Amino acid sequence: MRICIDGTPLLTNSAGIKTYLYHWIKSLRALQGDRVRVFPLIGDLGVLDHERSVAGSMETRLRLTAVGQLNKTIHLDWLAAMLSDRAEVFHSSNLVQNPPRKQLLTTTIHDLTTWIVPKLHTPQNVAADRIFAERVVKKAQRCIAVSHSTRKDAVEILGIPEDKIEVIHHGVADSYIEASNEEASRVARKYQLTRPYILFHGAIEPRKNIDLLLDAYEALPGSLREEFDLVLTGIMGWAAGSTVARLRTLPSSIRYLGYVPERDMPGLTRGAVLFVYPSLYEGFGFPVLQAMACGIPTITSNNSSLPEIAGDVALLVDPCSVSELREAMQKVLLSPSLRIRMAEQGRERAKRFRWPDAAAKSWAFFERTLGGKI
Repeated sequence: MRICIDGTPLLTNSAGIKTYLYHWIKSLRALQGDRVRVFPLIGDLGVLDHERSVAGSMETRLRLTAVGQLNKTIHLDWLAAMLSDRAEVFHSSNLVQNPPRKQLLTTTIHDLTTWIVPKLHTPQNVAADRIFAERVVKKAQRCIAVSHSTRKDAVEILGIPEDKIEVIHHGVADSYIEASNEEASRVARKYQLTRPYILFHGAIEPRKNIDLLLDAYEALPGSLREEFDLVLTGIMGWAAGSTVARLRTLPSSIRYLGYVPERDMPGLTRGAVLFVYPSLYEGFGFPVLQAMACGIPTITSNNSSLPEIAGDVALLVDPCSVSELREAMQKVLLSPSLRIRMAEQGRERAKRFRWPDAAAKSWAFFERTLGGKI
């Protein structure tokens, strides 16, 4: 059996889906070698960089042009077959709207956020997700869901039969599990972080609830704000103008670092006293898992997939309540013993989410898909 995974997001500036594809494909290749191909004819994945393509500029341009042509017409099966290396199974991403028609089709459902909270997204993103759902998700032979929460949403919102969706959780990169205090110190020096800090990491967009986090931090007692800074990192997405303006006029105890390269993120996470992620909705929530893997006490939301990933080792709060988030932050910051206990429990829980395990489950998923068709 040969499978071909659509790696188009690897050629673009992307965040969560790019992280998923990068580590998932590498793990599948480690397991099955050249039986795992990557569309459109993507070879070595190099180093993960969310701001750059994994391929050279000319190679990227040619491949994205070809994908654009495929998305315009369903009559280029010869091109689709060539770019997918004639594998038996084609696993589509959210950027290919007209996948090859002569191969079994599978896909990954990451979240239903544009259905559940459409006002927090651009009209273009909402429209693109609707097209992907109609042309790919509903036509796929079988689907992977990244969490039980996402699977439930796909059944209820898209009407996908339950037996067509299998849950396979993401993994966490070894670099987070292995992050050291020395690495944390190096990154702190690089970004001139001189005081203990609370960390947020994620795209700056409405769904991540940045304003509520800023409000909760500013509502902390002055003594805590004098002792602990708040550090925010992440690419500037489709943030509201008011949020952008606020990030440009921060008090000295709050730092927005912008995009931090992946090579620095394990150290930056490891150096935090507390990780806070009050998202309004997540299909999985990579940053929460990464923080736990680093042994950092974590506060996150009590909605969507986040309780499923964090379990009972994180503090879960209502992401619409400033006071509840403030109280949770204060509780953790004032209790070193609680921080130690949460750190130890978080590390243990993160061990349940490993990429080799995800790859093995995924290969079995592809085998069942192909076997069921035959």
